[in-house]
Amino acid sequence: MRTSNLLFTLLVMVCSRVACADAGGLGPETIEALQSSFEMDAHTRAMYNAITNAHITDLALNRDLLRQHNDLYSHKIDVKGVTNQRSSGRCWLFAGLNQIRHGVRQRQGLKDLEFSQVYLTFWDKLEKSNTFLEHVIRLRNRDLMNRELVMVLKDPCPDGGYWENVVDLVNKYGLVPKDVYPETNSSNATRSMNSVLAQLLRAHAVRLRKMSEDGASLRQLRERKEEMLQDVYRILAINLGEPPTQFTWRYEPGKSGKKENENDGDGAEDGESDDGPDTQQDIEELVMTPRRFFREFVAVDLGQWVNLFNDPTHPVGRHYTIRMSRNVADGRDIHYANIAMDTLKEIAIRSLLDGTPVMFACNVSVDQSSELGIMADGLYDYDSIYGIDMRMSKAELALYRNGTRNHGMVFVGVDLHEGRPVKWRVENSWGSDRGKGGYWALYDDWFDQHVYNIIVLKKYVPEDVLQVFEQKPEVLPPWDPML
Repeated sequence: MRTSNLLFTLLVMVCSRVACADAGGLGPETIEALQSSFEMDAHTRAMYNAITNAHITDLALNRDLLRQHNDLYSHKIDVKGVTNQRSSGRCWLFAGLNQIRHGVRQRQGLKDLEFSQVYLTFWDKLEKSNTFLEHVIRLRNRDLMNRELVMVLKDPCPDGGYWENVVDLVNKYGLVPKDVYPETNSSNATRSMNSVLAQLLRAHAVRLRKMSEDGASLRQLRERKEEMLQDVYRILAINLGEPPTQFTWRYEPGKSGKKENENDGDGAEDGESDDGPDTQQDIEELVMTPRRFFREFVAVDLGQWVNLFNDPTHPVGRHYTIRMSRNVADGRDIHYANIAMDTLKEIAIRSLLDGTPVMFACNVSVDQSSELGIMADGLYDYDSIYGIDMRMSKAELALYRNGTRNHGMVFVGVDLHEGRPVKWRVENSWGSDRGKGGYWALYDDWFDQHVYNIIVLKKYVPEDVLQVFEQKPEVLPPWDPML
């Protein structure tokens, strides 16, 4: 009997090992093999001792690369004032407005100019809420496990966006200077406000679907939607303040000179030495609506910019649009021409040499140091630490979601050597305490691997590239890696 039990136990153990392996699980034999494969040799022990007592990035930092680094550029655009999106995901909005403001500042002769980002944030959140509810109405007959509906419900009113979203907002609502409508706690740190909005919008989604199940018509659903948007407006107005419909803006023109007064006006006798003459600065005053300010003072045709991609996941020379990438329900989705990387760089350089900044989007999560203000391929050498090859192509990075367009910034300079770019000067929106006073050096090898698109004026784009936009666009799904 005892022998039978022992045989039964051994049989169960063997079967369990086989069954575990067959099911794809980690069986005892696999665990033993993994343990045997790890050898604590001298290099491994040195890495173990170092990493368990220090941050990984400090040890992985490529010192050879740092020794070759400098902050010199053959061509720099004169830009003023670093912006700060703080704890929000509004990089696209900051980058889009930064691209516009420098030219306006120079044309108007201003010392500095910053547009109100929170003004467009207010309208962006309202528009995205309306678009979310429109999606709920459109998908009202879909199962709740439907992929498209799940994507909509997962993030009803996100911070993120794209250049086309900037264009639609500015064309519809105009612009205001930042000192007319400054940031608030909720715009600087959007998580709590977004959480409240998400809960509200999902609750309204439940009500709209129940109305549809009870036989409500499309007209009735949209009438109820407009009532729901009153709740959204209330939350936004309390968190961000109501946006101005008209404003008075006083500013100092940068090209006007100072005039000396005849009298000192500081208590010293005339003719006696004091701290210098008083000065009088010319002040201009504008009374405008946001739309008029954009139309007459900013005076920029946003339709002159185009979106050019180096998308390694789709054929080049083609026109693409990504469905459900709009923030305004009756606005535009992303449209782009997919072109070769060398052509994309040539166009960006042409713009920069002419003094025009270039907005771009990239994967900022790889080989980037906020402390040093450097983006360079291989900035962190993890392969040497772990002795493991983790390399992937740009297409593989995108398709397997290790490389996503997660941040927007602006090129404001380039360092050319014998006509070829060595590195690019980048204006970020993370404040002046990060990077090198708010600017980054983006090396050209990093550009190849992690930059996906640029926004550039048509006048810098060759005719054959512009003709790509005349093609009927191929429609990509909202889960495409380029979104």
